[in-house]
Amino acid sequence: MILTWLYVPGDRPDVVVKALRAGADAVIVDLEDAVSASRKEYARAATAELLGSPHQVPVHVRVNALDSPWGGADLTALARLEGLAALRLPKISSPQQIAGAAERTGGVALYALIESALGVERAYEIARAHPALRGLSLGEADLRADLGVTSEAGLDWPRSRVVVAARAAGLAPPAQSVFPDIRDLEALAASCARGRALGFLGRAAIHPRQLPVIERSYLPGPEEVTAAEEIVAAARRTPGAVALPDGRFVDPAMLAGAERVVALARRGASVLS
Repeated sequence: MILTWLYVPGDRPDVVVKALRAGADAVIVDLEDAVSASRKEYARAATAELLGSPHQVPVHVRVNALDSPWGGADLTALARLEGLAALRLPKISSPQQIAGAAERTGGVALYALIESALGVERAYEIARAHPALRGLSLGEADLRADLGVTSEAGLDWPRSRVVVAARAAGLAPPAQSVFPDIRDLEALAASCARGRALGFLGRAAIHPRQLPVIERSYLPGPEEVTAAEEIVAAARRTPGAVALPDGRFVDPAMLAGAERVVALARRGASVLS
């Protein structure tokens, strides 16, 4: 169950190696925004060399936009490497982009980054475009620019839209976009709490110091765990619909949510131990 994703620039292989030991659940090697045009070829080659063998931490690669001069070559160079866990496709605005990438990469797990108003409008179509697609997420910096949004509240609807689209398509809950201020950990925690309330699960980070804050924010509290355990226990005692002492009925959706909370609680306990 991935809660923390750590971005690292693809043209800094030494930093990538350090990131693999930083404690994130997954590392995202970035060939796009973090790499200048003059270093794209080097970043791709360095990343391909790194991914020639598997790593203990799953490694995803955010390739360049598919319609850029580098996107196609990124897919070709990386798709069949033993150490690659998934490819993250930026600036996705249509299901055809996902289908085309899936055909070129031969079943590699794909994640779509939605970064425009058009992409948000087509979120559900994108989410169900191909079985290789494993998740959605927002690229909030580009989306802010596209929408002209000047406040956090202005992104609430696109965030909810992506959460709903992912779940409607049977995908895992999306992870939150990065929080750009690596110093203000209190603001990061507050932002994570807001994201969790909207239905996100976990978050991408741009610095290792953000990882513990993200993890704590997404682990359930004691009261939440107790309530979830009560639901799971009741469902195990009585198959089918069952009423809790407070009058609530347990249905399959409630049970699935409770089981996720219990799984997260176990994860938290293993981290603390």
